[in-house]
Amino acid sequence: MRNFWKSAGYHLVERDKNGWLTVTPDYLRAYYTRPEIHPIEESCEAEHALFDKLMADPFAKVGEEELSAIADGDAADNYRLVLAFRDHLVRHGTLEGAYAAFFEEGAAINVPPIFIDQMVHLIMRNILWNAHDPLRARAGEIFFREQSVTADDGQLMLADAEIVEMYAETGGMGGLGALLAEAGTPMREISLDVLGEENGDIYWERSDRFDTAIDFRFTQPALDAFARDLEAWVRHFLKVDVRIQPQQSVRDERWSWHVGLDADATRILNALYNGDNVSEEDMASIVALFRLDFERSGDMREELRGKPVWLALAMGPDAIVRMKPQNLLTNLPVRRRN
Repeated sequence: MRNFWKSAGYHLVERDKNGWLTVTPDYLRAYYTRPEIHPIEESCEAEHALFDKLMADPFAKVGEEELSAIADGDAADNYRLVLAFRDHLVRHGTLEGAYAAFFEEGAAINVPPIFIDQMVHLIMRNILWNAHDPLRARAGEIFFREQSVTADDGQLMLADAEIVEMYAETGGMGGLGALLAEAGTPMREISLDVLGEENGDIYWERSDRFDTAIDFRFTQPALDAFARDLEAWVRHFLKVDVRIQPQQSVRDERWSWHVGLDADATRILNALYNGDNVSEEDMASIVALFRLDFERSGDMREELRGKPVWLALAMGPDAIVRMKPQNLLTNLPVRRRN
C-alpha cells in the first residue's frame, strides 16, 4: 500500500467493518491543536484548563460556563465552533456519515469550508487506501483542492490553484521570491511537472506538495482516472455501482437527468436542459463531460431506469475549478431504500 497524503490524517483514524472512518480521540486532538485553538503563553487559566481537559478526554462534555470563563472572546468562539463540529462527528460516528449529514435536506452547514475540504481529503484517502495508480491519486485532489485551468497549445492543464498562486507571487522561492517580486526583479519561469503514465512514480514522494499538473483533455489518462474516482465516491457513499465514461458532447434526445459537479456546471447544465441560450464563454468553461449509467437498473429511480445521467465539471470566470463532490450524494436519482 502506497503511503501518500500524510497531511490527510489517515493515521489518526480507523476503518469500521463497512470501510468508513470512525471518529477517534487522536483525530479530535488534531483539531484541538490547530493554531486557532491551541492556547498560547498569554492565554488565561480557564483556556489552558479547557485545552488540557480536552486533550486528556477529547470527548469530554464542555459547559457554556467553561467557555464563558475564557478571557479572549475570539478564542471562546473558536472553541464553540470546534466543539460543535466535534459533536456533529460524534453524533454520526463516522466521517462519511457526518459529511453526508451536512448536505441532507434542511441541514445547515455551520462549519468553516476548510473543515469540509479536510473531511473530503481524508475520505478520498480512505477510498484510495489501496491505490497503485498515481493518476487516480492526483485526480482525487480535484475533490478537495481548487484547480487552476490553463488551455494552451491544444492542452487542458489542471494545476493546484494555491500552488499556482504561490509560484506567481514568489517564483517558488518562498520569502526571497516575494522580496524579489517587490523589488521588481524578473522571476525565473516556474513550470509544474505534468504527471503522466511515464513519470507517475514522482507523485508518491511529493503528494503532499500538490505541485503536479495533469492534462485533462478527452482521451487522456488523467480524465479517465477522475472518472474512476467518481465511480468509487458513489460506491463508497451510496453503495451502488455506476459506470462513468468521459464524453465530448451530450447526444440524448431523452435527456432526463443531469448533475453538475460544481456551481458553474450546474448552472450551465440547467440552462441547456431548459433550452435556454448558453453563451460561447459558458460552453468553453466546461472542462469535462461524463455519462453515468447504473450497473443495476434496480438501484435507479423507477421512472428513470435505463436512462443515462449526464455529469459536467466546469471552471469559473477566473479559470478555477471548485468541485462540489456532495452533489453526487444529493442529486443522483438513486432509488430510496427502506
